[in-house]
Amino acid sequence: MSNLHPEPNPLSMLPFAALLLTIAIAPVLLRESWRKQHPKICAGFAALTVFYYIFALGSGSRVGHAGLEYASFIIVVGAFFVTAGGIHLQVRGSGTPAFNTAFLCGGALLGNVLGTVGASMVLIRPWIGLNRNRFAGFHTVFLSFVVSNIGGVLLPIGPPLLLGYVKGVPFWWVAQRCLLPWSITLGAVLIAFYLFDRLNFRRAPEKETSAPPAEKWRCAGGSNFLAMGAMLACLIFLPAGWRELFIVLIAAAAYWLTAPETRQRNEFSFAPLKEIAWIFLGIFGTMIPVLDYMERHAGDLGVRSDLQFYWITGALSAVLDNAPAYLTFLAGAMGLHSWNVDDAQHLSEFVARHDHSLIAISLGATCFGALTYIGNGPNLLVKAIVEHAGLTAPGFFGYLFKFALPVLIPIFVLISILFFWT
Repeated sequence: MSNLHPEPNPLSMLPFAALLLTIAIAPVLLRESWRKQHPKICAGFAALTVFYYIFALGSGSRVGHAGLEYASFIIVVGAFFVTAGGIHLQVRGSGTPAFNTAFLCGGALLGNVLGTVGASMVLIRPWIGLNRNRFAGFHTVFLSFVVSNIGGVLLPIGPPLLLGYVKGVPFWWVAQRCLLPWSITLGAVLIAFYLFDRLNFRRAPEKETSAPPAEKWRCAGGSNFLAMGAMLACLIFLPAGWRELFIVLIAAAAYWLTAPETRQRNEFSFAPLKEIAWIFLGIFGTMIPVLDYMERHAGDLGVRSDLQFYWITGALSAVLDNAPAYLTFLAGAMGLHSWNVDDAQHLSEFVARHDHSLIAISLGATCFGALTYIGNGPNLLVKAIVEHAGLTAPGFFGYLFKFALPVLIPIFVLISILFFWT
């Protein structure tokens, strides 16, 4: 484990816990106050941690590093949000349970190609359009499950798997080694969705299930797919700093070259992005001591088996950004064999000899982000777009207890038994 980061007092993790609790409760109990005050609340919690690191620990460099990570994160998320907002898909078909299930399956495949942020932003609006007459909370939830999280397992297009690729994990390794557990996870979630949607479809009044389908498939702003492809290439091939610069330039060009009426059809607004930017400012700021503590003490947790790596990596990915959780436990797993995650030769040896541990870490980091809204950036973006479209999305606890835990935990247990129970 790296010793570059300072040792924080465990009490310094309280702002992070308080922020998570506020994000969970305030939008439900104090909706109007939260809408107006959330920038101040998130910035205030982050400031507590920042001041502690600068004045108590004398580690302004650590804060600066976290600030750069946040800037990179929000640039990537914002660029895909803006570019995808210039793509308007008209989908031929009506929102029957079978068609919706096929749509989500296609979304999972698209997520592996475009990245989960890009695919979520492209598909959420046609998803709303398909089901507008009977749109329910589970429609928001399952799009997040499938497109925003499970859709990021097979290719290292975005965080967290991109970080493994940068360190030296072969590009096609995840697709080759994680295809079977990914397929079972996706299939089980799609079956659960079909049952939810079938019940909703039967209960809906006939006029809400017989809306005429669109006349034909149409795609306005299709050139923005090329822009997203270029941004993905920047993520993969350019070093930090340069990639963010070129991503911003590509997104700006796509925004100005897209016909305004295309964004109008999408009811495009920067409001969801602003809300997400403030929330993740608070998360990135307050989670600094959490990550530093885990970096130093992950080994003290006794995490050694593949089963433990799957669940512990997943649990942290559900409440922290999944990229640092992935790196933390990749470093921990390699450290068990006296290897350094920053040494390409060591990583190559680890992949060759202990690939099952990397499978567990990869699946845990990508799939468990679906457990909460804050587990992955696209989750909150999807929720925000749904709400700005005038529809209702489940609250933090509704998402967690009504859908995520009862649907996903049994599936994760099944994957544990089939692949990691040794």
